[in-house]
Formats: sequence, C-alpha cells, structure tokens
Amino acid sequence: MSKINKIAVFTSGGDAPGMNACIRAVVRTGIHFGCEMVGIKQGYQGMIDENFIPMNRHSVSNIMQLGGTILKTARCLEFRTEEGMEKAYQNLKKQGIQALVAIGGDGTFTGAERFSNKYDIPVVCVPGTIDNDLYGSDFTLGFDTATNTVIEAIDKIRDTAESHDRLFFIEVMGRDAGCIALRAGIAGGAEAIMLPEKDTAIEDLISTLEHGAANLKSSSIVIVAEGDKNGGAYNVAKRVKEKFDYYDTKVTILGHLQRGGSPSSFDRILGSRMGFAAVKALLAGQTRKMVGLHGNNIALTDLREALSGHEFKLEDDLMEMSSILA
Repeated sequence: MSKINKIAVFTSGGDAPGMNACIRAVVRTGIHFGCEMVGIKQGYQGMIDENFIPMNRHSVSNIMQLGGTILKTARCLEFRTEEGMEKAYQNLKKQGIQALVAIGGDGTFTGAERFSNKYDIPVVCVPGTIDNDLYGSDFTLGFDTATNTVIEAIDKIRDTAESHDRLFFIEVMGRDAGCIALRAGIAGGAEAIMLPEKDTAIEDLISTLEHGAANLKSSSIVIVAEGDKNGGAYNVAKRVKEKFDYYDTKVTILGHLQRGGSPSSFDRILGSRMGFAAVKALLAGQTRKMVGLHGNNIALTDLREALSGHEFKLEDDLMEMSSILA
C-alpha cells in the first residue's frame, strides 16, 4: 500500500450527537501526521456531486459542543448503483483522495465495504448511530446523549403524571433495537418497558398496571420502543384503555428530539477516541475496518463481520432487572 497523504471524512445516514467531535479528531489527527484533509459534505451524495471542502485545524474549531454534523448528511440511492459508485470514485481520484473515514450506521458501512472492495480504496468506519445496534462496539456514537435526552423527558413527564394521576405511554426510537428504551426505562423508573426483542402481551402489561394501581400508585410510565411488536405507543395505549381505565391515559412520541442536542461528555470523548483511532488505523495500513469500543479499549472489527448479521443482544441483567425494579 502506498503512503497515504490525503484523507477524506464524511458523515452519512442519520445524524448522531458526537459526530462533530469525531470529525474534529479525524481532521486534527490527520494533520498531525502530515496528511492533507478533506471534508465531503452530504455523504455519498457529496462524493457524486463533488461537494468537497479542504479542511484545516480551524475548520473544526468550536464544533465539539454542537449536535448534528457540520458536514451534513444525506441518503443517496444513486450510490447503490454501479454508475453512481464509478462517478464517486472518479471524483475522489480527481481530488487525489487516497483514503476515507466514514461515520454512520449499517447503511453507511454497507456502502463503504462495497466501495472499498470494488476500487481498493482504504476505508475505516466509525459507528455513529443513536440506536447502539452495531456489532463490534459496546457503544455507538450518540447513544449516550440520546438516552440522556429520553431520561430528561421521562423525568419531566413524570412530574405532570404525578400531578394528574395519569398513565403516560412514551414512545422512543428503536425500530429494530430496544437499547434506548431499556436503559432510559430503567434510569427513569418506568413501570414497564416494551421492546422489539421481547414479546409483551397487552394482558401482561395490564396486569402490571393493575398491580401498581392496587398498591395506590398515583401514576405510571410505560416506555414503548417504536419497533415493539404491539404497534407503537398509540396502539398500545388504545388497547390498554379499552380494558383498564384507572388512570387518565396520555401518549408522548419523542421522535427526532432524541437525535438532537449538545453531545454528552461520554460521546465527545468517544467521538474523539474513535476519530483518532480511525486515522491511525488507515496510516498503519488497515482497511475495511470498524473502530469500536470493547470495555474501555478501542478495537478494530472487520466491516464484513460487523455487517454479517451477528445478533446484538441486550444485556441479560438489564432485561431481568427492568421488571423487578419496576
């Protein structure tokens, strides 16, 4: 592999708090090791549209505290075609870009793996998704901030729930993974947590709520991951209300509120560590790898392995305690 002198960084897919900290680390680490750095705006779409910007140390000043991504992000159907990939490659070649750091989720990784294999361009990926559902890393960038955002919302909703003897169903993000719902539910003291990974019968939920009412609970909070098999918070609330009317019932959908906001210290440090490690991996000759956190150590996982369908399991102790502590 020839020496890498020019590296481009981009974000793709859904934004996540901490992406800017990662961009900053990638740019400044690359410059430290003598590389020319480029930002690609709007992900794979930017590659096709030649939306490249030179980046120096000042380009990434005062961005760590910002949510979202200064490089913007977009979904790009054209990149999935052979013609789109070829156009992107020729644009990178024209710019003299020799390697890529891709920050995003599994869709971003799939595109990076295919692209790198086809054109033999080195690429290292950073897992940036609030869902925390990528194999090969204990935590993904943005998950901690999103969970804290949900916990803050639960605390505020509980205040009004207690004041009015209400039952609140709070829907959180998690179409395929219940990581946010599980951790936020435990930290927020929810009476029940409904997850994509666990079948919860409406009758069992009603039984739990009836038990709380019998013990004179003045309010209840139920966390519903959007991918729960019962069909989301509105559907769950409707079915519960048909058989259980002890409380006044309300529904709150947190939606994209969970993606925004200033990243937590954990995500700022994680983004910095992962960006730093991604550049060092490229310069050491690594390619088609994902940077991940194992315990408290940074480790590399083959992209193919990260995308191979390994089941991301929720922690057994958290699953068990979620109902016991409630």
